[in-house]
Amino acid sequence: MRVLQINSVCGIRSTGRICTDIARVLIETKNECCIAYGRETVPNEYKCFAKRIGTNRDVKLHAMQARVFDNSGFGSKKVTKEFIKWVTEWNPDIVHLHNIHGYYINVEILFQFLRDFKKPVVWTLHDCWSFTGHCTYFDYVACEKWKNNMCGSCPQKKKYPASMFIDASSKNFEKKKDLFNCVDNLTIVTPSKWLGTLVGQSYLKNHSVEIINNGIELSTFKKSNNNIRDKYGLIGKKIILAVADGWGPRKGFNDIIRLSQILSEDNKIIMVGFSGNEQEKVPKNIITISRTNNVQELVDLYSAADVFINPTYEDNYPTVNLEAQACGIPVITYNTGGSIESVPAKNIIDVGDVEALAEKIYNSDNLEIKNRDLFDKNIAYTKYLELYKKLLKQELSKK
Repeated sequence: MRVLQINSVCGIRSTGRICTDIARVLIETKNECCIAYGRETVPNEYKCFAKRIGTNRDVKLHAMQARVFDNSGFGSKKVTKEFIKWVTEWNPDIVHLHNIHGYYINVEILFQFLRDFKKPVVWTLHDCWSFTGHCTYFDYVACEKWKNNMCGSCPQKKKYPASMFIDASSKNFEKKKDLFNCVDNLTIVTPSKWLGTLVGQSYLKNHSVEIINNGIELSTFKKSNNNIRDKYGLIGKKIILAVADGWGPRKGFNDIIRLSQILSEDNKIIMVGFSGNEQEKVPKNIITISRTNNVQELVDLYSAADVFINPTYEDNYPTVNLEAQACGIPVITYNTGGSIESVPAKNIIDVGDVEALAEKIYNSDNLEIKNRDLFDKNIAYTKYLELYKKLLKQELSKK
């Protein structure tokens, strides 16, 4: 069996590591896999799986067009046509889509090809971009226009994928609705029940939907001996860790700043995931660490911490929750999205309740941790293998 995965990144960040974990399961079971990706670098150990779509220049050009015309997903025409030629030659049995936003591929050309290619397509949704006219999430601004086929005058036009001028959300919505429903043999996978429910309320509702939780590499994410406390002068302190792929209000940035003003001095917050000059906005009493693709550095930080906080206002099924618990620390999260599906119920608090967050931290010894075996990627991603086989069997039965 030959499987082609398509994602914005390969081997880095949560979605990129999910792709390479699935690839490893496929290779270990004597199958073939290639990961077509659009941007950034690929760790050396995953280059054997990787196929680049376009160049850095192509990504920048697509992003610039999106900034002006609000056409994210509809640039990159030339490189997508070149990629389609390669796909035709490689001739996969299954095409597995992940994040197809990110300024690297043209979804119109891609889906018209998939319609005619007639091979089973699996699409794992890692956010809500597939059924809105612009945004990747909408809970933070309480927008339900997507649900009523009324996307337009987008309240998040200047948020990723940002447009600084034109609002094309109504046009994008209609185009995506037609395109994403033109492939008959499309199966949607969501990592959380929450996202699966939203899909059922969207224009994708007529597609088959499977729930497959994300998994992680348990041999990597486990308690480590490290020098984090010595390195940052935190001997005798309670360490509160927060990790995100970029910080903003949606990820709980403002709430963590407020939390730092409430906690006593024997508690120390470490925030990981900054880029550019974002760290300049953070008070000096918080330790800030830039975004890292060094998995062992993350493992050491998880292992040194006493509690992990994820005050996200909207999220799917965050792998950071799994990684932290696998390294032996409890996770506190807001009652939102799919984040609550990966932690024990007693660790969940109301959205925006920073005082309750502080109280949970003070009493972190009473928090619970889910059994790490539940997060085993081999269990999670073997389900994809089973899904691929089922879809191929169904395809054969039609002939």
